[in-house]
Amino acid sequence: MERWEQVNAVQKMQDYITKHLEEPITLLDLARQAGYSPFHSARVFKELTGKPPFEYIRSLRLTKAALKLRDLKPKVMDVALDFVFDSHEGFTRAFSKEFGITPYKYSKNPFPIKLFMPTPVRDEYFFYQRGERFMGKKPVLDTVFVQVIDRPERKLILKRGTKAADYFEYCDEVGCDIWGLLCSVKEALYEPIGLWLPQRFRPEGTSFYAQGVEVPADYNGVVPDGLEIIDLPPCQMMVFQGQPFEDEDFYHVIVEISKLIDTYNPEIYGFIWADEDAPRFQLEPRGYRGYIEARPVMRINK
Repeated sequence: MERWEQVNAVQKMQDYITKHLEEPITLLDLARQAGYSPFHSARVFKELTGKPPFEYIRSLRLTKAALKLRDLKPKVMDVALDFVFDSHEGFTRAFSKEFGITPYKYSKNPFPIKLFMPTPVRDEYFFYQRGERFMGKKPVLDTVFVQVIDRPERKLILKRGTKAADYFEYCDEVGCDIWGLLCSVKEALYEPIGLWLPQRFRPEGTSFYAQGVEVPADYNGVVPDGLEIIDLPPCQMMVFQGQPFEDEDFYHVIVEISKLIDTYNPEIYGFIWADEDAPRFQLEPRGYRGYIEARPVMRINK
């Protein structure tokens, strides 16, 4: 019980930081959210997130600042003030240290950089408590929305592993910080995805599971070191979207929908599975929208 109380306390601090990112935040503010002393709040926060509170806040502010510079092209000083930096010089030093480029240069020529995309500690906790915690748990899904979408010819920037077959093995092998880099690709057609690669897209000695982001077929921008880019042909995807879920049902919902897809008969919609046409993929699980996973299909010719 104590561990869950700590997780909940840190999540409250994370939520407060996100809500007040463009305002001054003190350790006392965070301690009030957590219900602990300032010292204990800081210690537990670092233990569960891997960063001290103010390093976490600075990294998150710099990431939001980078996205604003990338997409809106505002004045650097305005962005510095928006994210509670006292001066142009202080913001430039912090930004350059975080991303290896000045904010001015980045705004003029945005290329993929490793953004800080923190995982909510509740999500992390439930993911890694996935075993006994969910044994015998009753189904939580009442409704799953199914639709077929067209995916155009495109390219995929991805980071492969060597043996990973799922998200957990991928994080153990490659790490989980690739997501921030993928989120920074300005030309992305859609949000980043976790994907299961069919044999045709998987060179010998590379993993079944990978993470990547799709970009236009004519993309000629930067491919970050350690990543590669491949061509994907046009295809159709059958998308499964569950109902919004509570934090404690996080992993269980993913398992339920994945099992549903594996046993689903697409012929009721006039399709068959076409698993070699494209990667099967999952979007980042977010409770407010439900879990989303997609599998390639082909229309039945009659």
